[in-house]
Amino acid sequence: MERGPAIFAGTAFVVFGAALLLWTAARTRLRAPVAHGVSPVASAVLSVLFGIAALGGGIWCLVYA
Repeated sequence: MERGPAIFAGTAFVVFGAALLLWTAARTRLRAPVAHGVSPVASAVLSVLFGIAALGGGIWCLVYA
């Protein structure tokens, strides 16, 4: 019963984390701001950390559910 929601949540987290990491890499490569009004380094680092956390949470949902 719990397998279906875990697969959905895991897939959503993996897709979001991968998209966030790809978007951050593209913005950083173009030297464009990742977030407006924030330090470029801080916004890039936080974006990468949240992307990795989302990927990790998604993989955890998919593997252990």
